[in-house]
Amino acid sequence: MNITENSIIGELVASDYRTASVFKQHRIDFCCNGNRTIQEACDKKKTGTDRLIEELKQVVSSSNSAAIDYASWPVDLLADYIEKKHHRYVELKIQEIKPLLKKIVSVHGAQHPELAEVEALFTASAGELSMHMKKEELILFPFIRKMTANQLAGEATPLPHFGTVQNPINSMHHEHDTEGERFRTIAELTNHYTPPSDACATYQVTFSLLKEFEEDLHLHIHLENNILFPKAIQLEQQV
Repeated sequence: MNITENSIIGELVASDYRTASVFKQHRIDFCCNGNRTIQEACDKKKTGTDRLIEELKQVVSSSNSAAIDYASWPVDLLADYIEKKHHRYVELKIQEIKPLLKKIVSVHGAQHPELAEVEALFTASAGELSMHMKKEELILFPFIRKMTANQLAGEATPLPHFGTVQNPINSMHHEHDTEGERFRTIAELTNHYTPPSDACATYQVTFSLLKEFEEDLHLHIHLENNILFPKAIQLEQQV
């Protein structure tokens, strides 16, 4: 893999997801803002490109496990995977995390007032993500599956009521940006999910679950922004 300062971050992670670990370490957004070059991201973070590129090359060459090649998957299979793995994960974890946040706010909120803001942000995110996923499941993903079936059958795909697939994708991009920003704020408020010295076991578990939730959301958004959506646009042009 040829990695240079002009490499597009989202395309790089789409080619080999193991590189995401390096961007996470440097807190460089590869999902919502994956359309930047390494140079552009490093300029904003004031991080040296040579060091970052070397770390990326090392993780690609030294990792023992092969990365899942999501980019090679058929577009309908990728949509199914996102819905069954990541959408279900979000639905389950929201139900698990919300009561835990409520509990630690009631017990520790006086000493740690930032917890109330974290709870409000997560509650807002839970509602928005639930609506976001339903729109994908009821509108965008079925159209992607329809285009795939029509392509296999050698048939044309009629123009959908939303005009072109780019229209719902633009909406999904905007909503992804909103959630990415919301979780950046949550991460800052929690000192990147580091429990304070007086944290009880519930406090620690809640922060651990929030961190896991954000990491899954990064992969979820990456798969859509950097792989599924470009493939869907390309498929529409073909059919």
